[in-house]
Amino acid sequence: MRAALWLLALFGIAVSVALFAGNNQGTVTLFWPPYRIDLSLNMVLLVLVLGFVTLHAALRALAALLALPRQAHRWRLQQRERSMHAALLDAFAQMLAGRFLRARKAALAALDQEQALRQESDAPPHAHQIRALAHMVAAETSHALQDRALRDRYFELALNHAKEKRHVAQELHEGAHMRAARWSLDDRDAEGSLERLAQLPQGAARRTLALRIRLKASRLAGRPRDALDTARLLGKHRAFSADAARSLVRGLAIELIGQAHDPAQLQTAWLSLEANDRAMPEVALHAAQRLALLGGDCAQVRQWLQPVWQQFVDLPSALTDAHAQRLLTTLEGCLDDTDAAWLARIEAAQQANPRDARLQYLAGMACARRQLWGKAQQLLAQAAPQLQDARLRRNAWCKLAELAEQRNDATAAAQAWKKAAQAA
Repeated sequence: MRAALWLLALFGIAVSVALFAGNNQGTVTLFWPPYRIDLSLNMVLLVLVLGFVTLHAALRALAALLALPRQAHRWRLQQRERSMHAALLDAFAQMLAGRFLRARKAALAALDQEQALRQESDAPPHAHQIRALAHMVAAETSHALQDRALRDRYFELALNHAKEKRHVAQELHEGAHMRAARWSLDDRDAEGSLERLAQLPQGAARRTLALRIRLKASRLAGRPRDALDTARLLGKHRAFSADAARSLVRGLAIELIGQAHDPAQLQTAWLSLEANDRAMPEVALHAAQRLALLGGDCAQVRQWLQPVWQQFVDLPSALTDAHAQRLLTTLEGCLDDTDAAWLARIEAAQQANPRDARLQYLAGMACARRQLWGKAQQLLAQAAPQLQDARLRRNAWCKLAELAEQRNDATAAAQAWKKAAQAA
């Protein structure tokens, strides 16, 4: 369409010129005493047009000739900048390929070329970014080569160059500190890594990369509480799968509980956990066993175990055999001052699942502690042959032997002791 319009315009101009010049009888007379020159108006107009075109072309040619030195200088500058950028890209490529010596050499070459441009006052406007990135590449490769002194020197130079431009200094500064935190973590310097992360702004410190580094540093420094908070944030950011996040939180919660050395510390650690954490069977069992080991209140132990107990009663297969054994062992250790509510729970659970040998065992032990000898002997006698766990089976036969001795039944006591020895 555009070409057709141009063609029509050219036809129109050609027709206008033909109409104007075809019947033009005008003349132009030049008087140059003693001469007189008569020229056609068409010729005069043609000469003027040709003269203008010739003069314009001559001026353009002269300008191009005078601009040749400047263009040559610009071409040399572009070649140097391309060489500088090529060296920096080569440094990144060599670093990713694991060729650290070549990467550092290429980064230093980029710095030398940038310095040469700067000395000639031809440095590009983003020269500070190139210097900062090249120094970070040199620091990264020096870290990979275990040259910590050179790494720290290049890192300080990168920080200094990152401060030259305010509008981009923030990103370079944050990136440099994250890499330094990772280096400290590789050096097993957890405190140094956490110090580097503490220098980040609040927004940057909550990024996934920073949180991952903080998690590893906190675990390395033996700070399970900080590691647990960081793991929760990573879970909210979906940095892990749901199962991985749950497993990580569970392990950190168990580690936090394991660091408690008295019931008060354990109570504080337990209250610092979220409701979902306390509902995990592994966490609740570990906390209850730890509290019982530290001489804590048995009522508190049973309270912490109540959700796990309810889960075990509602669906016995929900807990593994190891967890069920730990639950029964812990409850067995706290049967001396068991209140009526817990005795009712145990009896109701046993009656609801009369074929579960584990519940029969726990109910029998509870009856023995309450001096209900007959019922205890009946329940334990039914449970002992069916128990799969060797420890529970041995305890059941030992208790049956003691009950037989109380009845002065030497034969039954001897058989029970024998079976207890065989279970052991």
